[in-house]
Amino acid sequence: MITILGTGLLGSGFTRSLRKKEEAVRVWNRSPEKARALETVGAKAVSDAVEAVRGASRVHVVLADDAAVDSVLAAAAPGFAPGALVLDHSTTSTAGTRERTAWWRERGIVYHHVPVFMGPQNAADATGLMLISGDREVVARVSPMLAPMTGKLVDLGERVDAATAFKLLGNLFLMALTAGFTDMLALGKSMGISPREVGSLFDHFNPGANVPARFKRLTDADYDHPSWELAMARKDARLMQAEADAAGIPLALLPLVAAQMDRFIAEGHGHADWTIVAKDFVDGTR
Repeated sequence: MITILGTGLLGSGFTRSLRKKEEAVRVWNRSPEKARALETVGAKAVSDAVEAVRGASRVHVVLADDAAVDSVLAAAAPGFAPGALVLDHSTTSTAGTRERTAWWRERGIVYHHVPVFMGPQNAADATGLMLISGDREVVARVSPMLAPMTGKLVDLGERVDAATAFKLLGNLFLMALTAGFTDMLALGKSMGISPREVGSLFDHFNPGANVPARFKRLTDADYDHPSWELAMARKDARLMQAEADAAGIPLALLPLVAAQMDRFIAEGHGHADWTIVAKDFVDGTR
């Protein structure tokens, strides 16, 4: 019996995927109706967290944050048998992962954080990306269980909270990408270009394919052989800001980037590659 604690969009997707493989699945949710809805696919809904985990071969946790994970696991604790296996897919803090791993180990429970880059459909279709790190014996034990649940399982090494950290890094990139899209839409509006027309740019221009190379250029810190001089990038930013200002439409991300550009230009780096704006974090200054 596999138990899912938390049957929101992702937990429900995992449940559906496991049931397609004819696994016996027990589900629990703080809003019981969400768990009961999964009885239509053959899952067994229970209203008590203790009973949900009792006798389970493994427990998957899919909750909102550190506080929710700690609260639900504490409530379920009387149902855990010695050596119980708890696999947590929630997005949480690195400190929370370290503390929970150690705390539950002291009590004879194997807690392991395995966050994901997966939407509900990915979870249902066993696609997407799952991250794992930490104790090598535990990773070796649980990887065969986890691999069928995802399109790719990535092992990030011995550091107990590495998977947690990389999940946060990935989510930050997605937030920055969306912020960039938002500024694109705002700039498009200021120039009389509709959202659909803005999006058509990506039919021809695919910067995403170059993300690894762009990031490597940034971390290589080769500022003396520019592909785009900082002063020229700042000029373009000024043109963008002027278009938005003329239309009275605020931009959220560009002013922050421009301020960082201005700082490095003032320090004499106008002819350097524009990736110098990340210098403080590449060379460890900050």
